[in-house]
Amino acid sequence: MANALQQLIRERLDRKGWSYGDVARRGGVPRSTVHHLATADRVVRMPQPATLEGLSKGLELPLDTVRRAAAEACGIHVYGPSAPGADGEAPRPADPEVDLLIASVQKLSADDRRHVAALVESLLDRASRQD
Repeated sequence: MANALQQLIRERLDRKGWSYGDVARRGGVPRSTVHHLATADRVVRMPQPATLEGLSKGLELPLDTVRRAAAEACGIHVYGPSAPGADGEAPRPADPEVDLLIASVQKLSADDRRHVAALVESLLDRASRQD
């Protein structure tokens, strides 16, 4: 079964009648990269931001669509486009970096998550002292 990124690339190529080379030229990424992402059974790590941007441009799809498919192909769940703010305030727009961080933390061991939580608390404490 194809992963989400494979499906996205293959569907777009089929719909538009494009080749890997067409996407690569339009997006400014190597043809081998497009081919690899379209045929790899499993994406081991998240592609670099520049690769995702080039793929987005080459496929003529929104960057968020490509980023979400790549994250899913890596086994990372990306949360919905907006989450309610604190104290019932209006939903905040999606922040792809935050989504990716949250999803990545879930893959850590319990001990490693405690370390991340301690780091975040330390950074927040430092930021509040600077205000």
